[in-house]
Amino acid sequence: MTRLAVIDFETTGISPGQGDRATEVAIVLLEDGQVVDRFQSLMNAGVRIPGFITQLTGISNAMLATAPSAAQAMADASRFVGPLPMVAHNAAFDRKFWQAELARIGIPAPQPYVCTLLLARRLYPQAPNHKLGTLVDLHRLPRTGQAHRALADAEMAAALLAHMQRDLRQRWNVAAPHCDVLLKLQSCTKAAVAKLLATAKHSIA
Repeated sequence: MTRLAVIDFETTGISPGQGDRATEVAIVLLEDGQVVDRFQSLMNAGVRIPGFITQLTGISNAMLATAPSAAQAMADASRFVGPLPMVAHNAAFDRKFWQAELARIGIPAPQPYVCTLLLARRLYPQAPNHKLGTLVDLHRLPRTGQAHRALADAEMAAALLAHMQRDLRQRWNVAAPHCDVLLKLQSCTKAAVAKLLATAKHSIA
């Protein structure tokens, strides 16, 4: 499947297991390196946003007062994604909120997750670090909107993913760097990735 859903959440903290909730969700649909659709929504989960989170994201309690409920926003997001594989930068974070928020409304979340952070560590070990903003600047990709807002971060992650797919085609001769290939690469050790890419035409193209 060539279409991927690149997602980003803004949240009240780092752990849904400890009561943290999502405050904003954004999803960018990427197909053959091009953005073909977008979804974004604030979401009111009935919890207060800590002051330091408001300073980081700009999302305030007043903004959420008139936002759709978390149940409505997540139901809409789930319909938007459908069965598509998902992508996020530091996917472990976004995946746990995706699963936790959907579990609250009884919607399954079976989608596989590609992680651009893991891929970047394997494809670009020379990067000074593998934060999203650093990688965007390193590869001279466009910065869109306000950092630490879901749509801006999802669009930057989508641009990074498209850049990775181009590099896999052009530098490493991977003919079809789609979901299965990306999942395989991110789960490999760095040494295994180097060997795999050296024989990419035969191994994973």
